[in-house]
Amino acid sequence: MTTSMPSYKGHRYPVEIINHCVWLYFRFPLSFRGVEELMLERGVVVSYEPIRRWCATFGQAYANQLRRRRSRPGDRWHLDEVFIKINGTQHYLWWAVDQHGNVLDVLVQSRRNGNAAKRFFRKLLKGLQYVPRVIVTDKLGSYQVAHRELLPSVDHRRSKYFQQSSRELASADSTARAVLPPET
Repeated sequence: MTTSMPSYKGHRYPVEIINHCVWLYFRFPLSFRGVEELMLERGVVVSYEPIRRWCATFGQAYANQLRRRRSRPGDRWHLDEVFIKINGTQHYLWWAVDQHGNVLDVLVQSRRNGNAAKRFFRKLLKGLQYVPRVIVTDKLGSYQVAHRELLPSVDHRRSKYFQQSSRELASADSTARAVLPPET
């Protein structure tokens, strides 16, 4: 399947303005009218309706370009779950982070058993289409069940200290990464 850039032929505005409007709409939480106001501040008079059409026409091509440019996740994944309350009911937020601090996936579930861990592993593997070299988890038994059934060839490390570093990774920004403990 080959994807080509859509044609800008027949549009009244230059390619740079169209691309900038589409970028603003998809990059920031703006409405079409918000993008219209930002462009007006830059001296470009454009209505929200052409911006809507541009986003519908060029948005998918823009998203495909970003997806292709996205770097491949690291080969060491840190998995963790956090207790959260939603409308007074306790749920579990499952999340995965690679060794560079990039959040790979997040899933909210009402259970914390082996089936819930397997569901999270399947969602993670389906979205990334990539198998890690090492998985680092805390000592929750559910991870062991999911690892044994879905990723038996992957090295599984269980330690509360490794997990601590994954929380540091998730909270670290892109400029200052936390240092992982040495691999054993």
